[in-house]
Amino acid sequence: MRVVILEDNTILAEGLKLLLTTSGHEVAAVLGTADGLLDAVDEHSPDVVISDVRMPPGFRDEGLRAAIEARRRRPGLPVLVFSQYVEEVYASELFDGGARGVGYLLKDRVARVGEFLEALTRVADGGTAMDPEVVSQLLTRKERPLSRLTGREQEVLALMAEGLGNTEIAERMVVTEGAVHKHIGRIFTKLDLASDDTGHRRVRAVLTYLGA
Repeated sequence: MRVVILEDNTILAEGLKLLLTTSGHEVAAVLGTADGLLDAVDEHSPDVVISDVRMPPGFRDEGLRAAIEARRRRPGLPVLVFSQYVEEVYASELFDGGARGVGYLLKDRVARVGEFLEALTRVADGGTAMDPEVVSQLLTRKERPLSRLTGREQEVLALMAEGLGNTEIAERMVVTEGAVHKHIGRIFTKLDLASDDTGHRRVRAVLTYLGA
């Protein structure tokens, strides 16, 4: 897996590079400013981009906006946002770019190396990886459509957004897989996602509530 890292904290950037290379992945570029991301993506054609949100010179949302632009120019480019902050407006715009290959993890909530690597691989493979806190904040921002779902359905949706399958959701909620299947079916119905929809309904269900 070829990776481009956008991270201005040198220690963290080098730590990510070491982690990835020792795990058998190729780090094609490590960038300390957002303005070089588009050129790096064109040059290296990465399998996934890891991007912080706040980057020089303004330390506001330069990293996330650069990732959005890279994904706009190269549709489907997998992007994993790895930050201390939830930037709600631009995060929603990132998910607007398509239903595959997006993730958003919070640095201080990733407890295990394996958890991070698993999330990165899932995003690179076209899946999603969402921190529950990110899901919570973005769903709250979409309060009106969220009101269509029951509390239990919202819980299922949040776990779907983390990238969990039906078995894992059932274990987390201590219910049967059949119950999870019924909840997901009702979520699809309330979001008007047709049964013949070929666009990965699980991901689209999450993205609908994140502004897609």
